[in-house]
Amino acid sequence: MKQLHESSPQERMIQQQLVERGIDDLRVLAAIRSVPREFFFAADTRAQAHADRAAPIGHGQTISQPYMVALMTQRLDVQTGQRILEIGTGSGYQTAVLAHLAGVVYSMERVKPLLDQAFERLMSLGVRNVHLRYGDGSMGWPEAAPFERILITAGARELPTKLLLTQLQDNGIAVLPVGDIQEQVLVEIRRRGDALQRTDICPCRFVKLIGQAGWSE
Repeated sequence: MKQLHESSPQERMIQQQLVERGIDDLRVLAAIRSVPREFFFAADTRAQAHADRAAPIGHGQTISQPYMVALMTQRLDVQTGQRILEIGTGSGYQTAVLAHLAGVVYSMERVKPLLDQAFERLMSLGVRNVHLRYGDGSMGWPEAAPFERILITAGARELPTKLLLTQLQDNGIAVLPVGDIQEQVLVEIRRRGDALQRTDICPCRFVKLIGQAGWSE
């Protein structure tokens, strides 16, 4: 694993933005430590990579705030060897973090240029336990289902019940934002048979989940 000097921007980000706000899962912190966040920014915006905010990555999409990446990952409670569905590859940063924790990550993105860039970054970092697909993430990846975990990084107006009941494994966990574009809440879903147990985590703001089971363009 890459060792970071205590005073590096990435290590300061981890201590000040994550640890001091209650991110205490050592596996999650190690995964974030092992992924160079600046690598997922364009060369002219890398100075912003460790700032405490989301950042634009083009095509109307964003890379999530470091704390939000850590919080979602911690609540997902990924275990070694599990299969994860990620909806919204974006820059590929969250994908790389998940790949350090899981057995295999299936990640979908509807913006082709972003998917192509994410592929190049992940390959350059030696991340090989990821499958990427261009398409409507709101419909999931049915032929690879069921998944032990599902992470959605775009907000649907309401809970995507059909997706969760058909593609999330029984006793599986999903973490996703729900609500309109102005007022969303991050939720944790645990599937218990045909029931979905919802726990609200915190207010949040993500881009819209565009697709057949989400928002229209």
